[in-house]
Amino acid sequence: MVATAWNGGSRSDRSAARRIRGRADAGYTLLELLVVMGVIAILTAVATPQLMGYFGKAKVQSVQLQIENINTALEMYYMENGVYPSTSVGLKALVEPTPEAPRWNGPYLKKAKNLVDPWGRPYQYNYPTATGEYEVYSLGASGKAAAVSNQGRFNGTQSPIESRS
Repeated sequence: MVATAWNGGSRSDRSAARRIRGRADAGYTLLELLVVMGVIAILTAVATPQLMGYFGKAKVQSVQLQIENINTALEMYYMENGVYPSTSVGLKALVEPTPEAPRWNGPYLKKAKNLVDPWGRPYQYNYPTATGEYEVYSLGASGKAAAVSNQGRFNGTQSPIESRS
């Protein structure tokens, strides 16, 4: 009996085996891509409400700061004119002279856009109120006067009720 050494197959058999292995490792299967897309979708669904909550809180904090700036401007206006602007003139008296303010020395706010809340609506202003003071507030995300109790009144003397926006 003659012993022969096995040479591992012919050269064409080895190259065919490499091609088959190469095709399997060359890319991702449709199932793998769908799994990755599903994981991304789940992460997005979990993270989006959290991020929206942060945006809502940021708007509330922005309203607080803007109302503090408006309150400061109103106090400067009062010091120079001896009276707060009337409700009919409103907060525009802080950025442009009005006939009811002969000693107007403004502008008390740099830009009129500072009189608009983060939701794109003008701040509400009343003077005098039942207590004889002024009131500056935002209607919040809804923009409806009827929803003020739900949205919270953001003014200089009260702490805001955080709105859901």
